[in-house]
Amino acid sequence: MPAIRSYFIEPIWEQFSALLPEREVDHPLGCHRPRIPDRVVFEKLVQVLVFGCAYWRIADESCSDTTLRRRRDEWIDLGVMDALREAVLDAYDRVVGLELAEVAVDGCITKAPCGGEKAGRSPVDRGKRGIKRSTAVDARGIPLGSVTAPANRHDSPLLTETLDSVSEVLGELPERASIHLDRGYDSEATRERLRARGLLAEISEKGKPAPVAATKRWVVERTNSWHNAHKKLVWCTERWGRVVDFWVAFSDVVIVVRRLIREAWSRYRWETRPSRRP
Repeated sequence: MPAIRSYFIEPIWEQFSALLPEREVDHPLGCHRPRIPDRVVFEKLVQVLVFGCAYWRIADESCSDTTLRRRRDEWIDLGVMDALREAVLDAYDRVVGLELAEVAVDGCITKAPCGGEKAGRSPVDRGKRGIKRSTAVDARGIPLGSVTAPANRHDSPLLTETLDSVSEVLGELPERASIHLDRGYDSEATRERLRARGLLAEISEKGKPAPVAATKRWVVERTNSWHNAHKKLVWCTERWGRVVDFWVAFSDVVIVVRRLIREAWSRYRWETRPSRRP
């Protein structure tokens, strides 16, 4: 069974391949060892993302684990995945529309058993090493920007970095947009940061019950579960921060494209449209 259904992965690959620069071969006799096609490497990296297994377990006679790592690093240096995330967000905004008047932000802690630049002592896992992923989503749960940090970093200071990551892609949020946060952000410093941006703070108060279903914050919890369906993020063995960010961006791309096709299914018709709503 494929890691991701073809009607999700095909549009992602089409846009991804369009962002890859044309490779020039300057060897006088050509290439003695044929280069593994980008499509083969891409599909295997999709499997690594979804299943979370080691590179050597995905490698076979068509592509080695060394090639997977080298091509991954090559694409990171080119910034292709970040550009792809911007492209799919722009496509979603044009076809469906981002709802930026209501934004929710929250952090999610996952495991990092091998340590690394983004690993820290996890306060929810007996001090074992973990990574915190702070994510901002719109009113429908579309991931707008993410920041990774050690698990022992508090959510509140990461709010500014998370909103900055959104601004880098979409520009500044609409004035007077509401930012929905849990009680972990309940402080005057957080409110001051949001006021400086012209944003409204909707924060659950400490000491008072605030069921997630009774707020507009539940969408970010759902998006965290979508991220955690990609097991590479749940059990991240990468040691370099830029590689961790690559996988988070890849996960964002898959989530946004899946939601785009689901929302567009009832509004538009196209040749490769799935027979049933995804």
